[in-house]
Amino acid sequence: MALVQDSRHPFGRVLTAMVTPFDIAGGLDLKAAQELATYLVDEQGNDGLVVNGTTGESPTTSDLEKSELVAAVAEAVGDRAHVIAGVGTFDTAHSIHLAQQAQKAGAHATLVVTPYYSRPPQAGLLLHFRAVADACDLPVMLYDIPARSAAAIATETLLSLASHERIVAVKDAKGDLNSSGRVMAETDLAFYSGDDPLTLPMLAVGGSGVVGTSTHFTGRQTKQLVEAFERGDVATALALHQQLLPIYTGIFATQGTILVKAGLQLRGRGVGSVRPPLVEATEHEISHLLADLEASRV
Repeated sequence: MALVQDSRHPFGRVLTAMVTPFDIAGGLDLKAAQELATYLVDEQGNDGLVVNGTTGESPTTSDLEKSELVAAVAEAVGDRAHVIAGVGTFDTAHSIHLAQQAQKAGAHATLVVTPYYSRPPQAGLLLHFRAVADACDLPVMLYDIPARSAAAIATETLLSLASHERIVAVKDAKGDLNSSGRVMAETDLAFYSGDDPLTLPMLAVGGSGVVGTSTHFTGRQTKQLVEAFERGDVATALALHQQLLPIYTGIFATQGTILVKAGLQLRGRGVGSVRPPLVEATEHEISHLLADLEASRV
């Protein structure tokens, strides 16, 4: 089946930043990854999956593991969902290598985060993003998350990057709807909320959807929210936003990967433990997660 693409929703409306399953020895579990990807697409209704992102513990996986994961997920769901490979690092040359590797492994697009830790100036961001976009034939989703990268992609930088033929979208976790709204008004970039609770506000200023974390559990309801808003049924969209708010926010009570993996275990879909420096969820955190899932009716 051919994947449907349009400029406003180049990767669909609802995507999940997928966790990476590990086996009992801590190694990559490709069978579990395919099963999780199938569940997220076929049962949770996700239009796309981001693999090898931060939620996928990319700082702890090797280049080989990243390639194998992309290939496994693409094999499982690549005919009915967009597979977007996280390739961003704080090293432009390494990011280029990962982008080229992801294309060979079967990814449909790349996610490129702002180079972190070294805090390059905006000129450096322009150079970095353009170099990665030039490195292969895949469309690019930029990832603007200054809370983690320590540097925001400035509005003028986004406006400039929008002219690149392969830079088509932004995963926006900046929390600045004024800036994002201006870029959406002046360019064709598709904006996906990178912060689950801001999905509806992002839609209200022109957003296309969400790359979520809680969508491991809320994918279908979140898609209903987006579709309700787009057909002008704001009341239904707002009701769903308010219903899902406990888990939209609660999934980040500690690092999101930790609680997603704990929640999947509770639901009988265990995907193994986290790799250090992450740690397992505490009993207190799990009890609150259960309450948030129940309150959100998912």
